[in-house]
Amino acid sequence: MENGAVLANEGEFTDDLYSEAVILIDSKSGKVLYEKNSQQQMYPASITKIITGILAIEEGHLSDTVTVSQKAREVIGTRVYLLEGEEVELKKLVQGLLISSGNDAGLAIAEHISGSETAFADNMTRFVKETVGVEDTNFTNPHGLFDERHYTTAYDMAKISMYAMKNETFREIVSTKELPWVGEGWETTIYNHNRMLWNYEGATGIKNGYVQKSGYTLVTSVEKGETELLAVTLNAPSSNHAYRDMNRLFDYGFEHFETKMISKDEVFEDLFGNEYTLAEDMYITTKKDEIVFLDVSIYGYLKVIGTQNQLVGIRGLQRIEDQYTQNSPRFLASVGRIN
Repeated sequence: MENGAVLANEGEFTDDLYSEAVILIDSKSGKVLYEKNSQQQMYPASITKIITGILAIEEGHLSDTVTVSQKAREVIGTRVYLLEGEEVELKKLVQGLLISSGNDAGLAIAEHISGSETAFADNMTRFVKETVGVEDTNFTNPHGLFDERHYTTAYDMAKISMYAMKNETFREIVSTKELPWVGEGWETTIYNHNRMLWNYEGATGIKNGYVQKSGYTLVTSVEKGETELLAVTLNAPSSNHAYRDMNRLFDYGFEHFETKMISKDEVFEDLFGNEYTLAEDMYITTKKDEIVFLDVSIYGYLKVIGTQNQLVGIRGLQRIEDQYTQNSPRFLASVGRIN
């Protein structure tokens, strides 16, 4: 995720936000569009379950049968009312965790995957640091109940959430509005606690949270056309304030920015006839309706230049065929533009 120049810090977004820490990013390019205190360590509450869920999906077997322990049965806070000794499929526990925010489902997952809550928390911290690549996060439990050593930042949560949303199973679960739940101790329909799924067009997930010492926390993604934005708000004074902030961020983001894709199938050629391609599709964030120019260097880089001659993005290229000699002059050749 790009954490360089923040596009929004040009006087366009002047709305006051209630949340103590905030970040808005383009999910595809990783560009930061707005931030406030995004590197400040905060308490996440139940958005912790994003990591628990993606770990269960990636490191567990969703068809596994999990036996609920007494400890999981007795965990405090929001629950899906599992009973001690109840046997539940792992995927169902992940659904109860992410849709209905079940703390008991989170602890049952942790004990199944790693043998204990402590071992799973260590695994969570290792995973987000080594696999996702964040630095300012530490977990002590799978559900987000308060602990002074259980913390993250808005920036880290955005990066973690971007990673999780690339997994189609995770993505499907966090976008589910309601689901029939039939258990030994509870038969009902569970409803997703993230109201953005109902209240904001294009919302695709992902999780809300609250404990007294963390305030109200919220992570949401919204997709419109080719653009998908993701926002994190931490320590809002009320649920309504958190949702108000989230709405303002997305309204601003979609009004001012859009995502453009440069295909890996496109062939780029410099003035000497050398041909290149990208290893994978490249996503860039631009101001709405901005035209950008593509420059290819015989050193093997594609530069995306904005209308004010600013560097929008840069990516290494793969040479299709070596056609130039060592004595060829080396300079940038403009090859086109995208609208």
